[in-house]
Amino acid sequence: GEDYIVEYAFVAGKQEYNADSRKRHWERLRQRFRKGGLGGFHDYEVVELLLTLTRAQGDVKPIAKTAIKQFGSVRGVLDASEGELQSIRNIGPESSIKIKIVKALVECYYADRMYQASSALASSQEVVDYLRVTMGSLDRETFVVIYLDAQNRPLKGEKLFEGTLTSSVVYPREVFRKALDHGAASMIFAHNHPSGCVDPSADDRRITCDLVFP
Repeated sequence: GEDYIVEYAFVAGKQEYNADSRKRHWERLRQRFRKGGLGGFHDYEVVELLLTLTRAQGDVKPIAKTAIKQFGSVRGVLDASEGELQSIRNIGPESSIKIKIVKALVECYYADRMYQASSALASSQEVVDYLRVTMGSLDRETFVVIYLDAQNRPLKGEKLFEGTLTSSVVYPREVFRKALDHGAASMIFAHNHPSGCVDPSADDRRITCDLVFP
């Protein structure tokens, strides 16, 4: 009986020590973030910091490292579906939905920056950043149009056509009808290549010519 009591007391003390150690580690991560943002963080530390907000206890560093190993980067983790996230041991529905909320907030931020600005686009990089965030994780070829007014201020962005992994069908007449509906003076066209190939296909070139020289 005494041996059992002593052993139990030792284990309980060790668990309490580990819990305190984790809390101190989490606080150090948060202090680093307060002082310098995410600069200097490893990818797994960014995910670890995020997981500390979704889990009240437990060591999340191994989970974060596994997530980075599986999805390749912080962006890969944010782009992963809830089901994919939950395939990692100890990431459950609560953690996965909070990660997806963070991704949705990022998209909301870039959309607000694009469409609620009162001035013209300062550079093409603003458009690239927005499209990279909103289209980077799509698993089908999608054709997007951003409508601009006469001062080059974005009016609205729409996903007009969606296809398969390797192709999509674009109807120029529908594109121009939508432009008239929105009172657009000009447009920006974009589509993604989920297959990973960045070279424009023959169809890409043909569609571009049909849109630019109708």
